[in-house]
Amino acid sequence: MLKKIPVQKLTLGMHLQAFCGAWLDHPFWRTKFVLTDPNDLVLILESSIKEVWIDASKGLDANIDDTDTVGETASAEEIPQPSPTVHEKADFADEVVRAAKICAKGKEAVVSMFHEARMGKAIEAEAVAPLVEEISNSVMRNPGALISLARLKTADDYTFMHSVAVCALMIALARQLGLDEAQVRDAGMAGLLHDLGKAMIPLDVLNKPGKLTDEEFDLVKTHPAEGYKLLCEGQGVSEVTKDVCLHHHEKIDGSGYPKGLDGDTISLFAKMGAVCDVYDAVTSNRPYKAGWDPAESIKRMAEWKGHFDPLVFQAFVKSLGIYPIGSLLKLASGKLGVVIEQGEQSLLKPKIKVFFSTKSQAYIKPEVIDLARSAEKIAGREDAAKWGIKDVDHYWAGDKV
Repeated sequence: MLKKIPVQKLTLGMHLQAFCGAWLDHPFWRTKFVLTDPNDLVLILESSIKEVWIDASKGLDANIDDTDTVGETASAEEIPQPSPTVHEKADFADEVVRAAKICAKGKEAVVSMFHEARMGKAIEAEAVAPLVEEISNSVMRNPGALISLARLKTADDYTFMHSVAVCALMIALARQLGLDEAQVRDAGMAGLLHDLGKAMIPLDVLNKPGKLTDEEFDLVKTHPAEGYKLLCEGQGVSEVTKDVCLHHHEKIDGSGYPKGLDGDTISLFAKMGAVCDVYDAVTSNRPYKAGWDPAESIKRMAEWKGHFDPLVFQAFVKSLGIYPIGSLLKLASGKLGVVIEQGEQSLLKPKIKVFFSTKSQAYIKPEVIDLARSAEKIAGREDAAKWGIKDVDHYWAGDKV
């Protein structure tokens, strides 16, 4: 039997079963654990959470007297779930604020999962289900916000934020492909856990700033099988998640690894994982190279024959846009601008924030141009380095960079 108590009644040694509030409102990515750290108790008391559920069979009980306004009991199945997150469409500027919080807490979750995997602790899919739900809801409200923000990662936190980014990309792609919501969640969970095997790769190899030796690359290539093994030892992990973990480096021409599967034998979800994994990898800053421009990445990936399933890749482009958020474009007028939102009617007419003139070779007052309602036309993609521009991402992400 579980008991709901005010947070002021919490003491060390109690087993937290659930927080009475939204996942983003409490300070932990995991909801079920024994309270042993005094600092964790302080974090709960300082949060907006007022009540929690404890499990007295797994930890200390609470003394509830007649003056307490709560103290009700319930079974695990009877605990009321937080109200579902509103799914109405949100403006990019509004959603990116919430997305930044999800990214930060998501990174914390992945860091913890990798640490637990290294320590030999079994993975529990249920523990990260609320994170997948939050990412899914954010993508539904405004697909570009979290997907674009998750791309902005440092070389040091690449491995962890990459998992968050691929989760969001998989969710957007799954919806573009018309999969049902259960499959969408499966795709998101697969994206979040697809690289878990990297927890078994030595950090000096994983974060090496230069080119890997053949021996080091062979070691890195073991991460799909290592991750699959970890997931098979875990609890509540779906077959979809295991499949994507093991096969996201397969290619439709059969030249991928670890099994050398081809287009006929790679599952739909693994084909999705391959596209999402590569896109986030090539657009992100890595220990050994700077990330490519999003639009340039889409162009290059389209030219890789035998790598991706054509129909899956086509759907992926539709989910992101031909010119994804953050792409630097040159207009026919000579102005340079960054894509800040996709057009509602056409992939070729996004909203752009212009901030630089190639004619005067100088910055200009930033201005938002909706190409669907303007005579301006896109002349092509541009390389920021060509014009000495180093702060492109600030023009769409602001202080979230």
